Amino acid sequence: MAFCKYSIDMLANNSTAVDNIFINNYLPYADSNFVKVYLYGLYKCQDSNSRDNTIENFANELNLSQEDIEKAFEYWQEQGLVQILNVIPFEVRYLPISDVLNNTKKYNAKKYESFNAQAQEILCGRMITPNEYREYYDIIERFHVEKEALLMIINYCVNIKGDNVGYAYITTIAKDWANQKITTAKQVEERLIEFENLRTGMEYLLKLMGSKRLPNIEERALYQKWVQEGFDDEVLTYVAKKMKSKNKPSFQAMDILLDKYFAQKLFSTNEIELFEEEKSKASKIAKTITKNLGLYYENLEPVIENYIFNWVNLGFSENMLEEISNYCFKTNVRTLEGMSKVLEKFHKLGILTENSLAEYFNEVLVVDKKIKTILENIGLSRNVNQFDRDKYKIWKEIWKMPDEIIDYACTLAVGKDQPMQYLAGILATLHDKNITTLEDAKNSYNIISPKSTTKSNFTGRQYSKEEMNALFQSIDEIEI
Repeated sequence: MAFCKYSIDMLANNSTAVDNIFINNYLPYADSNFVKVYLYGLYKCQDSNSRDNTIENFANELNLSQEDIEKAFEYWQEQGLVQILNVIPFEVRYLPISDVLNNTKKYNAKKYESFNAQAQEILCGRMITPNEYREYYDIIERFHVEKEALLMIINYCVNIKGDNVGYAYITTIAKDWANQKITTAKQVEERLIEFENLRTGMEYLLKLMGSKRLPNIEERALYQKWVQEGFDDEVLTYVAKKMKSKNKPSFQAMDILLDKYFAQKLFSTNEIELFEEEKSKASKIAKTITKNLGLYYENLEPVIENYIFNWVNLGFSENMLEEISNYCFKTNVRTLEGMSKVLEKFHKLGILTENSLAEYFNEVLVVDKKIKTILENIGLSRNVNQFDRDKYKIWKEIWKMPDEIIDYACTLAVGKDQPMQYLAGILATLHDKNITTLEDAKNSYNIISPKSTTKSNFTGRQYSKEEMNALFQSIDEIEI
């Protein structure tokens, strides 16, 4: 009789902890009755000193025979989760699952006599060590791989590597396939048939790259990946021939190239050839642009992928990109990112070719010439700057100020300390008074008192939605 124990009510309302290792590693593969016995036994361990804690009552409660109970616990003992202490009376001790994973499991050698003999016959080039056998047993029991399936895998590895193949190679393949749910002889056979169907294609690709050997497991995996991604024999042959020109052609190098084609959604030789042609043009452009900007790249691939392709896709011509790179260098914009921002502005203006660029620059020069005349008229002898262009654009495009009024205002600004600012103030005053003729400008009594830059009581004008949109659009264009 136990000194203290759960009450029946408390036992009924309490919970039984089940290790997640059991749920993940053992429950999916065990017989359902074996699982039932293990879990119920775990529950009964909480009240181990009870008088009714016997195998007879255990069997009745689960509606199983005592033989079924004993068979189940024998299975769990093989798995290392329990220990059978006595047969009569039947007595079981539950063991920590973590100990099973940390300790070397003991296997019943008689259970594997036939397997051992067949495995050694296949591996006739060397003797199988006890440690190697334990690795095989572990795969069979922990990964739940059928014995016949594992023998088929061993034979497959011998065909690839020879009869002295190391067991590390065998176990790696077996575990990898087990993780892919390939655990039965039928499933292994299907995989081997699949590989046999692929073998001819793989050997042909290796031959194209100058190799006469058989493909290894890693190359088989890559080939299978390419086929699953949608690359046909024509494309694979095309790429393999390209790889032959490389210093060290290999499936791994071929995979890198095919990954790029896959990312670009190129699945035919025509698409790939066109892409390579465009890439060759892009490479030429990249060399020219980096040279013009004073940059050096040992590998131009990032330049092509991150910049050139994007610019070409936006519609910029080769000559246009060359012109802009020269322009950027002269204006101290000497990075690819800086050039990209310049091109963004030209793209917004619809300037994509050298002809449209020339037209744009001609327009700028015409405007600059007019601004230069204004500067000379107010007594300034300097080059036109962006601030001058911004002001002139407001006067002409936004305010629609006639040239004759601008010319008249220039005569009033001559001799002032800051003639350009004075001129701007005069024109702002005229604009606010809605003066659009030279006569009205001359008759205006405030013409000689342009807007002050000092703080005033002006409360601001209310702009309509259309005016605000136009204003921001103009500002954006001015920035360009």
